[in-house]
Amino acid sequence: MQKIYQQELLELFDAQLAPTELVERLENYHYSDVSDALEQTTAQKRFEIYTALGLERTAEIFSYYENVDAYIGELEPGYAADLLEQMYSADAAYVLSELDEEQKDAIIELMEEDAQESVKIIESYDEEQIGSYMTDNFIAIPLDSTIKSAMSGMVREAGEHDNIFTLYVVDSEGKYAGAVRLKDLITARKESQFSPLVMTSYPTFYDDELMSDCIEKLKDYGETSIPVLNRKNEIVGVLTGENVIEATEEEFADDYAKLGGLTEEEETEEPVLKSIKKRIPWLVVLLFLGLAVSSVVSAFETVIAALPVVVFFQSMILGMAGNVGTQSLAVTIRNLSDVNSPEEKKRQRKVIFKELKLGFVNGLIIGLISFALVLVYLVVKRQEIMSGSGYVLSDALLVSAITGASMLASITLAGGIGTIFPLLLSKMHIDPAVASGPFITTVNDIVAVLVYYGLTFLMFMVII
Repeated sequence: MQKIYQQELLELFDAQLAPTELVERLENYHYSDVSDALEQTTAQKRFEIYTALGLERTAEIFSYYENVDAYIGELEPGYAADLLEQMYSADAAYVLSELDEEQKDAIIELMEEDAQESVKIIESYDEEQIGSYMTDNFIAIPLDSTIKSAMSGMVREAGEHDNIFTLYVVDSEGKYAGAVRLKDLITARKESQFSPLVMTSYPTFYDDELMSDCIEKLKDYGETSIPVLNRKNEIVGVLTGENVIEATEEEFADDYAKLGGLTEEEETEEPVLKSIKKRIPWLVVLLFLGLAVSSVVSAFETVIAALPVVVFFQSMILGMAGNVGTQSLAVTIRNLSDVNSPEEKKRQRKVIFKELKLGFVNGLIIGLISFALVLVYLVVKRQEIMSGSGYVLSDALLVSAITGASMLASITLAGGIGTIFPLLLSKMHIDPAVASGPFITTVNDIVAVLVYYGLTFLMFMVII
């Protein structure tokens, strides 16, 4: 259907309709579809459509553009400033953040003072704080209102603020006092008191709280909007469902990037140098961890010299330990939430024991299979690998047993590490996603090498 809408819109753009008729026809389409269709036209055609629609409707379209900086760049700074003034402060701040500094400063300078101040408030917050996501699309009603005056105030403000399903209430000092649902206000009798309609325990957030700490609560509340307060308990904005979705997507994208060993999400079309800056820090860390793996291996050079065939199966054990660790890490991060409640602590203990149990069972199965496969391999390849080197058939059995036991121990420990490490980071208020896949894999490599060559050394000393 989206493709059909876009084709219909492109035909409308080329139909040479009168501006009033064009606007009337476009009212039947969502702004998202209009923006998608406009992306397929020329800059000149786009400006013709903007002129017909007017600033208010054009501002809605710009909030849906993907590469909004490219389309702002087509406009004169004065027109762009007028356009941003029609947007909610959060949307305007986002558009400005996508521009280079020179272009951004030129547009801000031409904006009206109150619009500049609204944008500066949003920009004053760290990008991870709730304040950077909030919007000024809300209606505030005085606590001493009557039902009639509250309705009048809502109708008066609804032209500029369409987020009307929940209205927020402020006292005589401008402090947040609660919320009123529109349906309760509509169904109330005119002679009824306004204050009993106010929900004084309606959920709120503070503007300096981190969005990552509040996402679970936001999803639990499931409200269309939630007020954001400053530390003076004054309402400074609201979080809408759209804001929550945006924040959740950014959080998942950020976690996914870190799980892949990136410092932050990487864009497809960003410059190579910018991508290098995102990738190189973790690669340097992993280089040093890789050196640690090599150092551990070199510590067992006497064992390797005496039984060099064990080197053949090192990569198999390291690979399986890394795979299991990454699986446990992904499951743990997916299930991480508030670690402070007793219920969560109990649930997370269950997760740890479950992953250890899974690691042991999986390790036992893979260990037995490894024992059998390595034994068959060494027996078949005995003439090539062992003959002429002083080995006997019992050595094949010994190496197979070492490989199977190491696989069991490594996989069990890897499951535990992949679970416990992100939980510890979360408890220390560090983003658990920094325990990225490559990082956990390399840590498990070190553990697996210690286990493998440690068991080899012990069996070598006891049996040989």
